[in-house]
This record gives sequence, structure tokens and C-alpha cells, in this order.
Amino acid sequence: MRARRGAGVVLLAVPLGLALLGPWLAGAPEPRGVSFAAVPPLGTDFVGRDVWEQVLLGGRSVVSVAMLATSLAYAAGVPIGMAAALAGRRWVDEVLMRPLDLLLAIPSLLLLILLAALFSPGPAALVVIVALIGLPEVVRISRAAALEAAGSTAMEALRLQGETWWRRAVGYTGRSMLTTLVADVGVRLVGALYLVASASFLGVGLAPDAGDWAVMVDRNRGGMFLQPWAVLVPALLIVALSVGLNLTFDRAVRRP
Repeated sequence: MRARRGAGVVLLAVPLGLALLGPWLAGAPEPRGVSFAAVPPLGTDFVGRDVWEQVLLGGRSVVSVAMLATSLAYAAGVPIGMAAALAGRRWVDEVLMRPLDLLLAIPSLLLLILLAALFSPGPAALVVIVALIGLPEVVRISRAAALEAAGSTAMEALRLQGETWWRRAVGYTGRSMLTTLVADVGVRLVGALYLVASASFLGVGLAPDAGDWAVMVDRNRGGMFLQPWAVLVPALLIVALSVGLNLTFDRAVRRP
């Protein structure tokens, strides 16, 4: 178990450290050279830029978009889920949940393409798109967790004691939902990373030559057999970030 925990921390720390500190470590841009040249340390990319420099610059956009989108989805989804669970009226639950169920019926990649057509390209638009795609699942998880807390004997005891609605809904229900939501954050972050990477492959949100790990994988795959590091390094960093997030959050919610 300790080995698994250590592996999760290492897998998360390496790409996260590069994403946060990379732009300060990259220094001044190097002049462009020959495309897919095998020069130290990691060669050049499809337009002759130093791959190591692009690796240092390319993590911040992936991590920041995924984290901001996940935060936005939770900021909107948790209150909606709690309102649906605690309103005490069936029509409120129906009005809040049925539109979101329609969104769940649409495949995430198709929804990504449809929403991208409604927004101007850019990182901010990508944050909103990924948050909207993740919103229905966040609402459903929050609603289920709130319903479980609302039907507990402790909630009934709080009602009998005359506790206010705010104390019961926010105080007790909110605390009861915390473990479930923390466990779900890891899954949502990995899902957001998947959507951000998919958007880069589809040309949504970022420029085709942007310094971004997912864009690097897509744009350099044509030279995979000439200079594989331009594809393998950013791809492995995205995989390490996803696996590290899952292992770290899974460990965080387990009882010792």
C-alpha cells in the first residue's frame, strides 16, 4: 500500500512540477532549427523548435484548463445537486435534472464538437466547454450523496431538535457529502484531462502550434519514427498525470 501511495505521488509530482515550474525554467526561446532533428536533449519538433523547451512550456495550459474546468463544474453542480435533493418537491427535482439527463445522453466528444461551434476559440472557451460537459455528472453525484444524507437518522434527529434548514442542508449534508465528492474529484480531473487532450487533437481551443502537451502529441506524430521524443515525452507526462491523480485521490479517501 505504501508503494502504491509513493508511486501515485511521484507520478503526480513530476508532470505537475513541470507544468507549474516549467515556464520559469524554459528561459529565452531558442532559434528554430531543422524539423525532427535528433539533437540533445530531446531533439526538435515539426517546426524545428526544441522539444525540451516545449515540454517545459506545454504543461501549464493542460493542467490549468483541466483544473479550472473541474472547479467550475463543481461550483455550479454541487449547489444544483443539493437543491434537487433537498427541495422536497418533485417538480423542482424534475426541472433541474431532466435537462442534464439529455446532455448525458450525448457522447462527450460529440458534445465537445457541438459546443466548440458556439464559442470563440481560446483557453477560456475550452474551460467553459469542458465544465459544461462535466456538469451533469457532478450534479448527479452531488444529488445522490445529498439524498443519502437527507434520509439518514441523523438528519431526522436534527429536524426534531428544531435545527435550521441552513444548518441541516449546509452543515450536516455538506459535511456528509465531502468524502464522496473528494473521491469523485480525481475521476473528474482525469475526465477533464481527457477532454482537453481530445480538444487539442480536434483543433478546438488552442492554436495548432501552441506549446501544449496534447498539441505536441498530435502535431509531431507524423515524425514519430524520425524523432519519437517529441511524441513520447508529452504523451507519457499526460498519462503519468492521469494515473497519479487517480492513485492520489483514491488513497486520500481510504481509511487507514
